[in-house]
Amino acid sequence: MIDTDRTAAITAVLDSLADAWARGDGDAYGAHFTEDATYITFVGTRYQGRDDIAGSHNTLFAKFLKDTKLAHEVLDVRFLGADAAVVTTRGDTYKGEHPKKLTKVQTYTFVRQDGHWLVAAFHNTQRKPLMEAISFRFAPETKPKAWPAQLLDSVS
Repeated sequence: MIDTDRTAAITAVLDSLADAWARGDGDAYGAHFTEDATYITFVGTRYQGRDDIAGSHNTLFAKFLKDTKLAHEVLDVRFLGADAAVVTTRGDTYKGEHPKKLTKVQTYTFVRQDGHWLVAAFHNTQRKPLMEAISFRFAPETKPKAWPAQLLDSVS
C-alpha cells in the first residue's frame, strides 16, 4: 500500500532541496537536514551536521557547482514506522538542459521531527554501468532481482 501523504511530503522536500541548489543557497539546502545529519558525497567526502553541510555547499555553489541545477527521480520510498523512511533516487547535477542520463544513485534516510521531514543521512554514489555489465555478464546471479528496472536499462 502506498502512503501518498507521507510520500508526497518527502517528495516535496526533495523538490525543495533541488530548488535551494538551483538558487545556490547552501543555507536553505542545509536547512533540510537534521542538526546531526551525515552527508557522503560521490567522491567519499563525509560532512557531519547541518552547519557543515550548509557551509560546504555555500562554498561549492560559489565555486565548483556555481550555476548548476540538481535533477532527481525517486525510485523507491520505504517507510520504517511512522516517522522514518529510506528513499532511493537517481540524480545528477547539470547546467543548461536537463541531463539525458542520471548517473548517480542516492540513498536518503528521512526522519520526521516536529511534523517536518528532514534528511538524517545521505549517501551519493556514482554509477559505473560498464562495471555492472561486466559483473552481470560473468556472474548473472549478482544482478539485483528487486532493483528498479530503470537502473539496469544500460547494462541488461
